[in-house]
Amino acid sequence: MNSPELQKKTFLLMLIVVSLAFGWILLPFYGAVFWGSILAIIFMPLYRRLLAGLHQRQNLAAFTTLLLCLIMVILPVTLMTISLLQEGVVVYQRIRSGELNFGAYFSQIMSALPPWMVNLLERSGLTNISELQEMLSTGVLQGSQFLAMHALSIGQNTFEFVISFGIMLYLLFFLLRDGAALSAKIKQAMPLSMEHKRHLFSKFTTVIRATVKGNVAVAAIQGALGGVMFSFLGIQGALLWGFVMAFLSLIPAVGAGLIWVPVAIYFLLTGAIWQGVVLIAFGVFVIGLVDNLLRPVLVGRDTKIPDYVILISTLGGLVLFGLNGFVIGPVIAALFIASWDLFSSTKEAPSD
Repeated sequence: MNSPELQKKTFLLMLIVVSLAFGWILLPFYGAVFWGSILAIIFMPLYRRLLAGLHQRQNLAAFTTLLLCLIMVILPVTLMTISLLQEGVVVYQRIRSGELNFGAYFSQIMSALPPWMVNLLERSGLTNISELQEMLSTGVLQGSQFLAMHALSIGQNTFEFVISFGIMLYLLFFLLRDGAALSAKIKQAMPLSMEHKRHLFSKFTTVIRATVKGNVAVAAIQGALGGVMFSFLGIQGALLWGFVMAFLSLIPAVGAGLIWVPVAIYFLLTGAIWQGVVLIAFGVFVIGLVDNLLRPVLVGRDTKIPDYVILISTLGGLVLFGLNGFVIGPVIAALFIASWDLFSSTKEAPSD
């Protein structure tokens, strides 16, 4: 006859196995499930307000929230992505045709450098200009080719994209409608005190909302400002560079400067002084201030996570999980800090 302890261990083992198997089944649609859950958390306050205004009609409130999510978030992102990929293909074709020659740009920079800097580069082993030109041109070509290939792959894998998109919307509807009940069941199953559960769930939702809304808002503003300035200065592919700056803006502290600083230096070294000065002033006092002023307000103040932790966790998340990592990294960091805070408070609590 099996002992109760053996039955408990067997049941826990079975629970772990079936949970891992269920996660394995969902893995092909990981992105759809992830973003469906993220959007449900972000739009849940709107759903609750609509639910109160629609006399507790859950299906209608969830459907209305889903439509608003499509109009406010998904449709603009889709249109922007299509435009970006089209411009990426155009830039790739211009590089292939030689109309855009980054090697020639590099030669202009090297010829404009003062002799002492050239000597410094020689002592550093950077004397093979042709090799550096080739590396730079190859890197840019590969990057644009990556965009072009993904533009083609989206067309070739339209069916898979439509299925994932449909799963995300379908899941979003039910998570909005049944999210409160599902959250209550998860809380009930967790072997923690109610106070600890509330603290962890509150931290989890707060970090997701602050990270997504704050980082996306900062990235969109910086990318738009950078793209407009690049267009004003006559830089080719302004939309593409604006998107790259928006993506890099997800990385705190450095962000868009990885793009506009080298361009400004190129302007100054090639004699386009006013363009370089304007770009530096705009980058420091406009694009930079957006990051310094808005990010702490929208992200750091709500999450109560130190800036250096946000930076490291965001970089680590992007490396491990790709674009999804700018959410996953800070969330894991926040749960790590919250869990250790709870552990410390438990250890310090006086015993009876």
